[in-house]
Amino acid sequence: MSMAKGARSPLTVVVIYPDLLGTYGDGGNGLVLARRAKWRGLDVSLVQAPSDRPVPRGDIYCIGGGEDGPQVRAASTLIADGTLTRAVEDGAVILGVCAGFQLLGREFPDAADRPHDGLGLLDVTTRKGTDLRAVGELVATVEPDAPRDPDGSALPALTGFENHGGVTTIGPGASPLARVITGVGNGGGDGTEGAWSGRVIGTYLHGPVLARNVALADLLLGWALVSRGERLPLVWLEDGEENALRAERLAMAGTVKLSARLRHVPRPRR
Repeated sequence: MSMAKGARSPLTVVVIYPDLLGTYGDGGNGLVLARRAKWRGLDVSLVQAPSDRPVPRGDIYCIGGGEDGPQVRAASTLIADGTLTRAVEDGAVILGVCAGFQLLGREFPDAADRPHDGLGLLDVTTRKGTDLRAVGELVATVEPDAPRDPDGSALPALTGFENHGGVTTIGPGASPLARVITGVGNGGGDGTEGAWSGRVIGTYLHGPVLARNVALADLLLGWALVSRGERLPLVWLEDGEENALRAERLAMAGTVKLSARLRHVPRPRR
């Protein structure tokens, strides 16, 4: 059915390859975005994009975590598809988490520790770490020059759960998203967590990250709407439950005495 003249298409949130990159519940990030848009009265469409079909065009793309084999398959398929690269050039927003963060970069390791090409949408490179796997609560303060929420204020500290064995190095074409207070983050000893460039953000935060950090969700929505020539409606949302979850997890992180690096857990899979 064709749209009426002057009508706007729905704001489209696309969850990339949930069949390959759905290990840690990161598909919930798409649901958070869709709900927060709908609560503001926006017309929104949440699309699940499996790996056996072409990637649809969207306004916001969410890429989640997964294991080594599916990550390599996802990266190869996305490179061949080409939609994400074109979408970013047209102003689309991308959130990549864990494996999704790594495959947005220039290079990441496969299960045999061989380098594999990423999409090159973030200037980051990932290698396998030599320390124990990073598993545990992660809290990080957002960098002063990192993206700000729609009203111009700085994002609050980020909270999430990390579970990865990679070390991600940020190149000159990207910037750190945050600085680690508790946990490991990108690894490599520089204290950084995540990276961003333009409207592309990568992070190691699970949770899902947008359920724990609704200000970040609103930032992504605001970006997507600006790209469409619109603005995020100034509608106050009752975020009591979300803030209670956030406070609980921040308090939990404060009680963790062992750093994630010192936990005795296996370190094979990402």
